[in-house]
Amino acid sequence: MKIATYGIGLALVLASPALAQDLKFSREYSVDCMAELEGDAQLTCIGASANACMADTPGGDTTVGMGGCLNAEWQYWDAELNDAYGELMTLYKASDAEAKAGGWTAPEQVAALKAMQRAWIGYRDARCDFERAKWGGGTGGGPATVQCMMEVTAAQTLLLRYGLDVLQ
Repeated sequence: MKIATYGIGLALVLASPALAQDLKFSREYSVDCMAELEGDAQLTCIGASANACMADTPGGDTTVGMGGCLNAEWQYWDAELNDAYGELMTLYKASDAEAKAGGWTAPEQVAALKAMQRAWIGYRDARCDFERAKWGGGTGGGPATVQCMMEVTAAQTLLLRYGLDVLQ
């Protein structure tokens, strides 16, 4: 049901094919910002590419334009999240195998990562449902939801890439 809700919201936000094709989105704004900062300061880079897209795209300040730019950055962070998760799974599988071979009784890191990520998905969905609800059915709910998905996904990506110290 939530997937359908997000799908409908995104379809409405991205309803203008002309604008969707004309988005001036570049992930480099976020990448460059991240390269200049360390630790929790990198959190300030979330939204950099979407903000530049909104400023550079004709109609970027409209509901459709905002939604398109925010969605483009969300997709960037989602791909980064999937890469970070995959890298950790590879690392933790090897670590878990080493621990098992050594007879250690350490908790399995793969199981912990999977459980954490599943719980995070539920949290993300609930948090962004709340953001949409605050708009009372208004047209700003679509961009607000996509912005929430982008921000929460980006923060989770940084957590997986760099650890908890980034979010403190």
